[in-house]
Amino acid sequence: MTACVTEDAAKPDARPHPAALTIAADGSYAARLAWHESTGKWFPERWTLAGPEPYAVPLPGRRPEEADTRLLPLADGRVLIRRRAADRHALGLLYPTGPGTGELPLGTVEAAELALLPAAPCGSRAYALAPGERSTVLWLVHDGRHSPVPGQARTVPACVAEVEGHCTGGVWLDRTGRLLALDQELDGRTKTVVVDLERGGEVSPLLQITEESNDRLLLADPDSGLLVLRSDAAGHDRLGWGVLGSALPVRFSECLRLPDAALQPFAVQPGQALAPENSAVAFRIDAVTGTWLGVWRPAERRLRQLPAPRGWLAGTGLWTPDGELRLPCVTPSVPCGLARLPASATGARPQAEPPGGPPAEARTGAGAPAPAGDLVPAGIPDRRPARWVRVPSTPLPAAAHTQPPPPPSAVASTASAQAESVTREPYGVLAHPSPYRPVPLQQAPLQQARPTAREAR
Repeated sequence: MTACVTEDAAKPDARPHPAALTIAADGSYAARLAWHESTGKWFPERWTLAGPEPYAVPLPGRRPEEADTRLLPLADGRVLIRRRAADRHALGLLYPTGPGTGELPLGTVEAAELALLPAAPCGSRAYALAPGERSTVLWLVHDGRHSPVPGQARTVPACVAEVEGHCTGGVWLDRTGRLLALDQELDGRTKTVVVDLERGGEVSPLLQITEESNDRLLLADPDSGLLVLRSDAAGHDRLGWGVLGSALPVRFSECLRLPDAALQPFAVQPGQALAPENSAVAFRIDAVTGTWLGVWRPAERRLRQLPAPRGWLAGTGLWTPDGELRLPCVTPSVPCGLARLPASATGARPQAEPPGGPPAEARTGAGAPAPAGDLVPAGIPDRRPARWVRVPSTPLPAAAHTQPPPPPSAVASTASAQAESVTREPYGVLAHPSPYRPVPLQQAPLQQARPTAREAR
């Protein structure tokens, strides 16, 4: 890809924020490290999001977890856990067993660092990055298959690729889990490359706006091909967008520049096949006045700024194909909840609506007075009121109530469960159905790149 540099931008904080909660690939489960009020210790907690109302299940082990423990949810309901033990990283699968927690050991990886990547789009395979002095090793830490021997893992962690340089990030580009985008640092420059896992870890470039720029991929949507990236090609870090496989240059929207505020995308609306300009993207916005929500579509020339619901686990959430935004929340009275914002308030286009539908301003009633009960935070200017609908959860027992802790310093995660003995791996757990439509990098339709009059410039 190349880029047309036509504007300056305020330099935001390019460092990613640690996730307070990680959502599974299919949106059915989530997990986090929670803080127990009475014991003052960390413990894993799994959220179920696919039912009529969310609920949380604690997954405490025999001993409290350290603050640097990492979690990753899988679509079969289990939670992959990574614990540091001296110069090794121990891996396992957690699942509820009635009153207790079952754990299936997966082996260890010897490395100074081991970062869990987002679960593969299939929802069952899990990978991790182990950066070294000159190269980064990509590990397959769980292949999703069940062992015929109860209490034993089918496979141990296996090295699947070694990539030159120091690699971070990790964004999946297709629905099959074949193409993985990594930010590769070589000779002081960072570029995004693609690792093809079906061709022995073959590496090819994805983003190179200029030879001297640092170009990082932040978010990708396999359905529409939309890419959200950050680049300093003009001398300042700014957010831009492009289309996977497109011949058009990357574009940088002026509306994504906010003075004295940093934007970080965390979710994109799925199901917008061949319509990247209509895909809604949710941003976490941080400034000295607080943290709030941003919603943007490439077809619009503005960033909708909305107040965050009370107790939002900032930087986490998911879209439905119909354009509803769901944000996980934790408050003293609701230990596991979802705040929902309908498509009419975010300007997101429902999956079935044709591209020529009414403009977002007409659907949302821009300029109309805010109805009673809208959340309008004080001290944050230019914020559009938003009507959040809170979906409460079934309260946990008094002994298991949690308070919102400071977010862990890295990825937390989610998974589902099945009641079995502590020593036996759960069998026969079906993954939640999800429409997977592969969009390989070299086969992305060119019509995605067709310019329109509504493109963000």
